[in-house]
Amino acid sequence: MKYALVTGGSRGIGRAVCQKLHQMGYEVLINYVSNQAAAEETLALIGGHGELMQFDVADEAAVTAALDGWKAAHPEEYIEVLVNNAGIRRDNLLIWMEHADWKAVLDTTLDGFYHVTHVLLQPMLLHKYGRIVNVTSLSGIKGLPGQTNYSAAKGGLIAATKALAQEVARKKVTVNAVAPGFIHTDMVEGLDEASLKKDIPAARFGNPEEVAALVGFLASPDASYITGEVISINGGLYT
Repeated sequence: MKYALVTGGSRGIGRAVCQKLHQMGYEVLINYVSNQAAAEETLALIGGHGELMQFDVADEAAVTAALDGWKAAHPEEYIEVLVNNAGIRRDNLLIWMEHADWKAVLDTTLDGFYHVTHVLLQPMLLHKYGRIVNVTSLSGIKGLPGQTNYSAAKGGLIAATKALAQEVARKKVTVNAVAPGFIHTDMVEGLDEASLKKDIPAARFGNPEEVAALVGFLASPDASYITGEVISINGGLYT
């Protein structure tokens, strides 16, 4: 039995990634914070081949309790694929940004990456096989006005990806990132799609399934010589 964990797996890109990993033969652990109905729908979409794991990635104690509990229930198994997808937006110009909105975004993306990866990394190293894929953003590469917090969080995740990749490559654990542009998910609700897509060479927003296909490749044995990379998927908007 092969296991994969997708944080923020109940909707959008996370849901599409869960479906892709299921197609690749994985039992998928679907992490979510509060929307149990959406998480259950995702589990149904993968034919029940997985488990729901409710915890906030920003809460270290909750992460440790959930993952240690899973390890205790599966003493002969380990989670060989981790997709750090959980993220939130609290957009505003920095001059008006509340500290709580700054901290919430960084806590979810950066602390969340640390909390989950820290627990799952040692078993990957012991088994000498693992795949870590971090979902970053165009915002973390280019920077976007009104998203100083989100850009800082995603940019930090890119740097962490590059550093960790060098630490674990000898143990056959790869660490890569995907950086989506504008993708049809809840995260782009309220944006002026008609105006924005005029600046995208592909002339459209992307779909979650297109991001999931890239994540699936990076999570596969075929990507064994790719590590420390950040691959943009943005329709040519920024290269």
